[in-house]
Order: sequence, then structure tokens, then C-alpha cells
Amino acid sequence: MAELTTLARPYAKAAFEFADANNVLAGWSEMLGSLAAVVADERVAKLLSDPAATSEQNAESLLALMGDALDAKGQNFVSNVAANGRISLFGEISKLFDLLKSQREQVLDVEITSAYEIQDHDQAKLAEALTKNLNRQVTLSCDTDKSLIGGALIHAGDTFIDGTVSGRLAKLAEAMNS
Repeated sequence: MAELTTLARPYAKAAFEFADANNVLAGWSEMLGSLAAVVADERVAKLLSDPAATSEQNAESLLALMGDALDAKGQNFVSNVAANGRISLFGEISKLFDLLKSQREQVLDVEITSAYEIQDHDQAKLAEALTKNLNRQVTLSCDTDKSLIGGALIHAGDTFIDGTVSGRLAKLAEAMNS
């Protein structure tokens, strides 16, 4: 996973810098998200991983599948990524681009998975506290997973906090086995 991020980062940064300079962040975010979804499709992944196909053929195939969803600059970007044999990285490129976009816009998407449902008023308080502490506008998405026993998992950008009972038990078991 870290290797994919390392490989995708220069492409995401280049796309972000272009989109930011031309005030088209939302459009490029949508375009990269579409590319990521298409490349993630099992049939497309099989087509693009054919060893007999050249990078140019892969680019042409992907561009044909995308149709009018890409402008001329987006098509050029796809061609450059394909020419370097990195066409399978569009999922990671899209993720990194959106992270850069969120940083620029001072917005942070936070995913919380808790053992029990978090009430709306508690979500509002939590969002307000996170907004204040992180100096960013926070958007919460909450999920429930009974297997956590208690507590919550928090994903905020590249930060991960495991405050669950099951996580603490796993750490305790690991410490006892060491």
C-alpha cells in the first residue's frame, strides 16, 4: 500500500497543481474519481493488465471507455500516466488528489466507526470539537460495528485512532505474548 502511494504521489501532485492553478479542482476530482472507478472494474483491470497490450493501447482503451468524461488535458494526463506504465494507480492518484484538495480547501472528512450508534446531537458536538482542534471544517460520516464491543475507530485524513475495547484487548494480548 505504501509503495502504491509513493508511486502515485507525483501524478496526484502534478494533477493537483494544474487543477489548482486553473481553478478546476472540483472537475479534476470528479474526473479522477471516474477514472479510479473505471480502472477498478474487474473487466477493465483484466483488459489493462494484458501483457500483449502496449501502454499506448491501454491509454486508447481507457480513453474510449471514458468517452466525454475527460477534457483534452485529462486525456493528456491519462496518456502520460499510461506511458509510464502506471495506469493501475488511478485509484490511489484520485485518493491523494482529494486529500490535497481537502487540505487546500481546509476541509477534512472524518469517518467514525463505533460500537453503538452516535446520536445526531453528539455528532454535532464531535464535529464542532474536531473543527476547533484541527482548524478545518470537518465532515463526519458515522458507521456502527458491534464487533468493536465499545469505543470508536476514527479515520481523519491520514490519522487513525483506535479507541475501541477490541483494539485495547488486542494490544493487551500482543503485550502478553511478547
